[in-house]
Amino acid sequence: MIRILHAADLHLDSPFEGLPAEKTAIRRREQRELLRTLPRLRSESGAQLVLLAGDVFDRGVAFAETEEALASAIAECAVPVVISPGNHDYYALGGRWDRMRLPENAYIFKRAELDFIDLPALDARVYGAAFTDRYCPPLLRGFHAPREEGILNIMCVHGEVGVQASRYNAIYEADIGESGMDYVALGHIHAYSGARTAGRVPYAWPGCPEGRGYDECGEKGMIIADIGGGEPKMTFVPTCLRRYETLTFDLGAGAAVELPPDAERNCYKIVLTGEVESPPDIAALRRSLEGQCFALRLRDETRLRRDVWERAGEDTLRGNFLRILKERLESAENDAQRELIDRAARWGLAALERREEAEEL
Repeated sequence: MIRILHAADLHLDSPFEGLPAEKTAIRRREQRELLRTLPRLRSESGAQLVLLAGDVFDRGVAFAETEEALASAIAECAVPVVISPGNHDYYALGGRWDRMRLPENAYIFKRAELDFIDLPALDARVYGAAFTDRYCPPLLRGFHAPREEGILNIMCVHGEVGVQASRYNAIYEADIGESGMDYVALGHIHAYSGARTAGRVPYAWPGCPEGRGYDECGEKGMIIADIGGGEPKMTFVPTCLRRYETLTFDLGAGAAVELPPDAERNCYKIVLTGEVESPPDIAALRRSLEGQCFALRLRDETRLRRDVWERAGEDTLRGNFLRILKERLESAENDAQRELIDRAARWGLAALERREEAEEL
């Protein structure tokens, strides 16, 4: 049996758009701290091999401190660390991976075709490839590795499973099932796949180990995989320092807008829904919540109750404003126009009442 630590999509030095400058700097530092998780988790789990399945870096340019932190973490793992560059950190002559000084226990694939690295001390052979551009043609189509007695066949590659038109090394379950592998370690998708099997071949992708936005919500982490010596076993290990979460509150049903008790370290997008008589006081809500969490985003998706439009007959500025919009609402030709008018009414009423509207996403 061999125990593997499988990680992917670290996206080091991500820009963390949408955060203030000081919090962006904090998140970048925390990403470098995340690298310390690799040797720690390797040591605690007893993993004999580390696989990094692409997109270790987010962009073509990275901070020197980040490259140094990665090299240090790899060296401290003290076991073979195999890297398959992905679409964000593809291998290129003169590029980052070409010029970086990696420690002796690091092995990196450099070509956009399947190759292998022999690890005789582990009785294992690791297959893989590198993206050499932002896109990569299918690499597993028709591939089958020969079986050698006493040697485990493992694959580490960046690619997208089950999407025929994918330009990111499109992979089909049939390709995996026919590959002759004992385990296929994938990267590219940012949510954990769960333990999967194609034919008799186990495979998985861990998702990103740290969320970077509200499209990467929930727990994030890495995989510990036990391969060979019986039934394969895959265990998801949470690693993220901060979670991104989206919470929805129906104000029309009287929901109280509250954050969970463990909110302090996390980032929240609050979505307000339901029919209301007047727009919610976004400024007051922000003041009450933003000190309870690391980052906060508010989105107002409430709709005005029907009786709000009855005030269109009032001889007031509010009444005249609503009367004009009500006339346009009644002559609206489709739902898109009606939604636009409803939003205009909310914004206008918020302005009249000196309230703040939620920022757009």
